[in-house]
Amino acid sequence: MSRQLRLGAFMRPTTIHTGAWRYPGAYPDANFNFAHLKRFAQTLERGRFDAFFMADHLAVLNMPLDALKHSHTVTSFEPLTLLPALAAVTERLGLIATASTTFDAPYHVARRFASLDHISGGRAGWNLVTTSNPDAALNFGLDEHVEHDERYRRAREFFDVVTGLWDSWADDAFIRDIETGTFFDPEKLHVLNYKSENFSVRGPLNIARPVQGWPVIVQAGSSEAGRQIAAETAEVVFTAQTLLADGKRFYADVKGRMEKLGRERDHMKILPAAFVVVGDTLEDALETRARLDTFVHYESGIASLSIALGHDVSGFDPDGPLPEIPETNASRTARQRVVEWAQRDGLTIRQLAQRIGGYSGLEMVGTAKMIADQMEQWLVEEGSDGFNVMFPYLPGGLDDFVDKVIPELQKRGLFRREYEGATLRENLGLPRPENRFFAR
Repeated sequence: MSRQLRLGAFMRPTTIHTGAWRYPGAYPDANFNFAHLKRFAQTLERGRFDAFFMADHLAVLNMPLDALKHSHTVTSFEPLTLLPALAAVTERLGLIATASTTFDAPYHVARRFASLDHISGGRAGWNLVTTSNPDAALNFGLDEHVEHDERYRRAREFFDVVTGLWDSWADDAFIRDIETGTFFDPEKLHVLNYKSENFSVRGPLNIARPVQGWPVIVQAGSSEAGRQIAAETAEVVFTAQTLLADGKRFYADVKGRMEKLGRERDHMKILPAAFVVVGDTLEDALETRARLDTFVHYESGIASLSIALGHDVSGFDPDGPLPEIPETNASRTARQRVVEWAQRDGLTIRQLAQRIGGYSGLEMVGTAKMIADQMEQWLVEEGSDGFNVMFPYLPGGLDDFVDKVIPELQKRGLFRREYEGATLRENLGLPRPENRFFAR
């Protein structure tokens, strides 16, 4: 069989496009309407998607209120509350949630994701992030944000503690012998006793080892530090390359790093974000994309641009070029991407704001055949192993993808017709980790 595409759905818990909630036929209240979110998840499962991928924020976006008031991404459900509810109304769809290593404790994260994995029958994934929004620090007792590289050093150690806690119990520790009255075997319990400058965690975790051994580890950073932690720990990488050439370089770099560490290349799936607009003709799709952007307010766009750059550019001439922007403690990858767009395409600040305010990454706009052609090229040329799909609006954009693009991919033998297994690991083709303390 040829290589198969892996498809996640980027949900926040809905779409990322700032104007999507205003599009005709969209559900404006979808972020907080469980009936709608249930429908979306079940549609994704009907389309045999690998996973519902829920991004998260630990602060209201750091925009001026005049900009913020236009955005439907200002608030959303807490992921580890929503996803167990979606687990109850789906059977095979993976459920990936973001949890920050900067502003949480390893024991909390380990326990929540182990619980989700058991509730879902082995469909949980943890998107390990370091939180780039500086306003989040103000919600967790800090006066200023943790420095970029320090966030990644903490994240790497955090991963070790969480996975150590998941390995607290052997898979067969709970014998539940009614005759002898023995519920678990004490010889199959490991107390972690982890101590360092950053963490002091005794353990053990008070929940059985997850169904998958560990929930699938997802990582979303593309900086030097992010690539390295991905090579060491990640099984799915959510990235943001917009050109195939850049995707191929990123793919070769991260997969090469993991091989040097003794990991097999196929034990990581690289999934760039792809904003997909489907039309019966190219003209239809372009018209939908253009109409969607008319619902983006300039105030919102310029605020999004300032966040991406880590620098307020609202005071500069909107129709002038982007000035030189100094590095800050915000996301370096996002900043560099915007600077490259401005230089490559000769964009003014206004044009950059319009692009960022709607969506500014990899776009696939066209017929189902055209979109399948692009996805196939990225897969065949090793620019990616699949995509984290972003829908232009909901439910229409999701329905169009499942009803039109998925059949085209299946016809080409690029995407499954049925799920391979019951767990997210089985469907992604990932191995189940051995227990480091109770190796078989």
